[in-house]
Amino acid sequence: MPDSITTDVARRHDFVLLFDVRDGNPNGDPDAGNLPRVDPETMQGLVTDVAIKRKVRDYIDLAQGDGRFKIYVQHGQFLGERRKRIFEDRTKGDASPSVSDAQGWMCAEFYDVRMFGAVMSMREHNAGQVRGPMQLTFARSIDGIIPLDSSIVGPAQNRQDVNREDAEGEATNYGTIGRKSTVPYGLYRAHGFFNPHFAEKTGVDGEDLALFWNALEMMWDVDRSAARGEMACRGLYVFSHENKLGNAAAHRLFDLIETPKSEAEAPRSFGDYAVAHPSDGPLDGFNGVTLTTLVD
Repeated sequence: MPDSITTDVARRHDFVLLFDVRDGNPNGDPDAGNLPRVDPETMQGLVTDVAIKRKVRDYIDLAQGDGRFKIYVQHGQFLGERRKRIFEDRTKGDASPSVSDAQGWMCAEFYDVRMFGAVMSMREHNAGQVRGPMQLTFARSIDGIIPLDSSIVGPAQNRQDVNREDAEGEATNYGTIGRKSTVPYGLYRAHGFFNPHFAEKTGVDGEDLALFWNALEMMWDVDRSAARGEMACRGLYVFSHENKLGNAAAHRLFDLIETPKSEAEAPRSFGDYAVAHPSDGPLDGFNGVTLTTLVD
């Protein structure tokens, strides 16, 4: 369980998240046939902040999922219907609430609205726009990746009236043919930021923060699929500031977590990397900033 410093919502927190993938697709790009996302100039792999937040949402929904920990953005759910239920429960259908009241209700009911914010400026059941205190960047792989595109053949036919022929013109009994795109191995790094000023407005408390840190470590194990291969959290380093506005610039703190490129010709495991960082506790040269290593 995270300590009291990392769950103090009156502090600014900046963090570095490391995770890896083996023989899987961590985040497919729909504009590129669902191939793993890459930076075309460096060939570094990319995972969007939206994909990471989706995993956090799914973990919180499984770990809690009720009371004040409900999840607003769900798979296959209409957001308008979710707002409607909250409005009707709160007003009993007798009043048209102000936007500020509606925002308070949504933050009180939904964990992801409270933490990440949401755009709810709709004609019906308008709850305006909430700016969440927890924000993440895209994750970027340390080294470049070379996605593998493999053909796959199912063992069963989809339709009886479809016959396939091989190169000799003979009928085959192959089933559906498809493709699977994977990353042989990639170590990814993302940065995140917690703003205590926004947290005060949305009602985030220490339990919310503790759940978030726990989700970043454990969510990979409840998000298994054949497409994603093996994914795991490999590092979580939290810089906590005494001052709400911060005691140091985030980019200078992030530079303290060193993740150099692997010396291996073709990295295939976390052991091919050497991650270096300062010892936990108050940081030399950064008065008022404390480092806490939650996963190493």
